[in-house]
Amino acid sequence: MSSARIQARFKALEAEGRAAFVAYVMGGDPDLATSERTLKALPGAGADLIEVGMPFSDPMAEGPPIQRAAQRALAAGATLNGVLEMVRRFRAGDDATPIVLMGYMNSVHNRGVDAFARDAAAAGADGAIIVDCPPEESGDIAAALDRAGLSLIFLATPTSDDRRLATIVKRASGFVYYVSVAGVTGVKEADEAVVAPAVERVRRASGLPVAVGFGIRTPERAAAIARVADAAVVGSALVDEVVKAQELNEDVTQRVLSKVESLAKAVRSARLGTTVTIDGDG
Repeated sequence: MSSARIQARFKALEAEGRAAFVAYVMGGDPDLATSERTLKALPGAGADLIEVGMPFSDPMAEGPPIQRAAQRALAAGATLNGVLEMVRRFRAGDDATPIVLMGYMNSVHNRGVDAFARDAAAAGADGAIIVDCPPEESGDIAAALDRAGLSLIFLATPTSDDRRLATIVKRASGFVYYVSVAGVTGVKEADEAVVAPAVERVRRASGLPVAVGFGIRTPERAAAIARVADAAVVGSALVDEVVKAQELNEDVTQRVLSKVESLAKAVRSARLGTTVTIDGDG
């Protein structure tokens, strides 16, 4: 089953002729109150979908920026319960913007797959990306999320051959997250010339929108990816703004939103064919 909000958002953006901008926020970074303020303001700054990280002590797919964000969140007392409550409060004021929880199986198993799916749906989430859950082992969580009306979103990578891709998309719903580079988040840069044929291959195999993440840090990169994919996902570059704000004694939320606005502007212009001045990396 695919979340109704996710389906509706991609359908609306397809009608507009543009890609989605997907913003990532680590739940509880640098603390729950600040991350909640940021979360609530993201749609107004241009985020079409939002990924909310569930902090975990060993985020194996993440590069240093998101690893440190998880550590800061945990040190500040973030828990899965706290993150779900944050999502619940967001949803009370926004019934349209899709939210996808992103994390690792340890958090899900610790709660129990059925309880996780039930509680995530009750909080107002629309799907989950469980980074270390291979499709071959996803039966229980896929069934639980399906019963709760949530999408299970899988990762496809540059090393996913046709046989592997067929396995990935068999269980996928909502959209497929294409990892544009080999490696962890926030290290290498996405190349649209390489990404474009891969995205088309994943689209054909899945029949779903394809969001591209890992390796998008600047408005220029976001715009380039938005020309060839259904969504551009930015995480590490936004997490970096949390650190910069703290170092400069600036407001964390405002600094993150400024970055989101420049990225969203670039994505919105890319498929509409308009000419705009693209802001710098911020």
